[in-house]
Amino acid sequence: MTVLIGDFGRGSMKKQTGAGRAPNIRDVAARAGVSHQTVSRVLNGSDRIRESTRQSVLDAIKATGYRPNSAARALVTRRSGLIGVLSTHQNAHYGPQTMQIAMERTARQAGYQLVLVSTSGERGAVDSAIERLLALDVEALIVLAPRTEVYRALAGVEARVPVLALDSSRREGASNVAVDQFLGSRLATRHLIDLGHKEIVHVGGPQDWIEAEERMQGYLFELGEAELEVTPPILGELSADFGYLAGRDLLRGRRFTGIVAINDQVAIGLLHAFREAGADVPARISVVGFDDIPEAAHIPPGLTTVRQDFVAVGERVVEAALAEIVSGAPSGAILLEPTLEVRGSTAPPTDAGWWASRPLS
Repeated sequence: MTVLIGDFGRGSMKKQTGAGRAPNIRDVAARAGVSHQTVSRVLNGSDRIRESTRQSVLDAIKATGYRPNSAARALVTRRSGLIGVLSTHQNAHYGPQTMQIAMERTARQAGYQLVLVSTSGERGAVDSAIERLLALDVEALIVLAPRTEVYRALAGVEARVPVLALDSSRREGASNVAVDQFLGSRLATRHLIDLGHKEIVHVGGPQDWIEAEERMQGYLFELGEAELEVTPPILGELSADFGYLAGRDLLRGRRFTGIVAINDQVAIGLLHAFREAGADVPARISVVGFDDIPEAAHIPPGLTTVRQDFVAVGERVVEAALAEIVSGAPSGAILLEPTLEVRGSTAPPTDAGWWASRPLS
């Protein structure tokens, strides 16, 4: 047994390991008073190590500043410690960013790292992104890309590694974690109906976006339950600019008192258009958003919206991925319930006919 005596701070360790040389596994073994094979067993999670020995090795790792070589560990354990994330979100939206941060933190706490590949939704680009992730020997693949074309491309991947999707569709045999989008839209629509609104319009999202379809179906379900007339939804982008244009278009030709918007950004654009035209919210028009972005409570008059717990989604999907890596069994659908945050943008309807056909200046 080799015993080292003295203060092994950062400067002392450099002298012991050689100037400019990073500490290695033998330095850790010497510090802990064990063999380098014992250090290796601790790093690889062996359950045949006494707890006192394990703690001595961990203390030595901390003292020396040793960083295990992940590539070398992968050769020994046949595990990469990587979880791939495929995203088609090209812009910095609150929801996807919040989920990614929660996913990274949860994976890191479990000893894993995330590898993020962002791509467009075209089939060729998605295929290429998947192959890049699989070439890194990721142990699971999380899909932050709720578009129908992406799931067609994933059809041949599911047998190779666990694949988990961040969407609320109920595909047979799929593993997914999400807030229930259908239920969220039902909550928004039912809120307007309960206030007395009978002419409710849906301003939706892109047609190939799975969550947009789920939200539109929730809106249609509640109107059907209430036996209210359905008007054609306005479908488009997920931006405030689109909401503003949709709001101007609505004011030119439709009679309505309530709007269920696809997300908060679109709702913000709608509020801008209505404010500009003098159509007061909520005295003349009620607007409900979706997501509960941090700004929603501060936009006058305060946006009523469906709240999604993006942090919980990010945590749960990584936990489900880790469980599938160990068990090999699909986790199935994990749907979290949304909540409705009622603020100042909704109220009982009044006669809005005075502005319904009024041309914009």
